[in-house]
Amino acid sequence: MSHVLAGVAGVLLIAVVLRDAFEAVILPQTANRSVRLARLFYIATWGPWIALGAVVNRSKRREAFLAVYGPLSILLLFVFWALCLILGFALLQWSFGSHLELLHGEKTNFLLDLYMSGTNFFTLGLGDVTPQSTVSRLLTVIEAGMGFGFLAAIISYLPVLYQAFSRRELSISLLDARAGSPPTAEMLFRRHGDDSPAFERQLAEWERWAAELMESHLSYPTLAYYRSQHQNQSWLAALTTILDTSAFTMATFDGSVARQARLTFAMARHAVVDLSQIFHAKPDGGARDRLPDGALARMCEHARRLGLEMRETTEAKTRLAELRRFYEPYVLALGRRFHLVVPDWSPEQEHLDNWKTSAWQRTLAGQSVSDLHGDGDG
Repeated sequence: MSHVLAGVAGVLLIAVVLRDAFEAVILPQTANRSVRLARLFYIATWGPWIALGAVVNRSKRREAFLAVYGPLSILLLFVFWALCLILGFALLQWSFGSHLELLHGEKTNFLLDLYMSGTNFFTLGLGDVTPQSTVSRLLTVIEAGMGFGFLAAIISYLPVLYQAFSRRELSISLLDARAGSPPTAEMLFRRHGDDSPAFERQLAEWERWAAELMESHLSYPTLAYYRSQHQNQSWLAALTTILDTSAFTMATFDGSVARQARLTFAMARHAVVDLSQIFHAKPDGGARDRLPDGALARMCEHARRLGLEMRETTEAKTRLAELRRFYEPYVLALGRRFHLVVPDWSPEQEHLDNWKTSAWQRTLAGQSVSDLHGDGDG
């Protein structure tokens, strides 16, 4: 009976791992997905990693520590899958009687089955242990082929992952000069000045970026753990800024720019809701207020410079409050889930953009760089 149970356990373990690896690496996923080993792996490891990061006092070092988790988790997940497959085939070998022969005639046991399974999976071909039965030979061939295919899939998976990460970060870097560091909706309006066509084009570009973010992070959820190169940037901060900007534009303007804002808002809100669902980031109805009255008044002042017809202030404010309730709880929930800062609508204080600083020269003359934006920020 113990051999039968071991065989059943081995088959189930192999099947679960193969399905999990297939869904994670090859099959594009939707927001609705069943319980998987990869999800359990991230649930079991992300919490302890955050707890270790909390021990680090300095925020920059803590952020650098958290940034290691994304790439490291990929490698650990691959190792976890490989160990499970090796264990599964070892259980199958043992369940069929361990028909193995050693060069020195040692007695077979489960540890030997485990060793045999490991050498087969990694196609080492050492020759010190050889299968002696038809079933044992068949399992050896199957495991060797599976191990070769598994390693090939991993090698092909990593470039795809980093290409998606690179495309995501390219647009986030472009937002640095357009909306500040960290990005905020007020700075985005402030720096567009009176160029309404450029503002509308920017919304269209970010509609496409939000769609690509949703597609890539649903297919490869590990990307959400990859943090940006700068501490004051993140995919969530960029997505939040685009949602804020689109919501304000929808509530304030009419015409083509409002139509494009609705399209961008729909796509960005779709992305934030689906990501909240797959990562179990439950929205909080008691979300904090990110838009004080003073910031809203400043945004209205910047918006007037675009030269577009604006709605009455009370009507715009009511409409904006409705739109904010539609996405802000999800954004804040994702911020808690990934320990990412969700920016307010307006920066609490003036910060230099990342491009204005360097490791050797922390600041540049504000008078000389402000003209590049035409926004008067120094």
